[in-house]
Amino acid sequence: MFKIINDWKLLLLLCLTLGLAPFFPEPHVWGKIKWVLGGAKNMTLMDWFDLLFHGFPFILLIRYVVLKLVWKKL
Repeated sequence: MFKIINDWKLLLLLCLTLGLAPFFPEPHVWGKIKWVLGGAKNMTLMDWFDLLFHGFPFILLIRYVVLKLVWKKL
């Protein structure tokens, strides 16, 4: 299982598809982030789950990059 979440190609593919979908008029996760930075007014539990769902590939990619940088320094 750890081999799957440490595959940078798969993580990048997930970020470009699931993380950014739908693409028009703006990426969905970007709209949710702007909403949170604007005060998150009227956000429901479903909106927070949606942000987590679309943001999770980016979290995994950031985790992968940090681990690679830390392991490289050790």
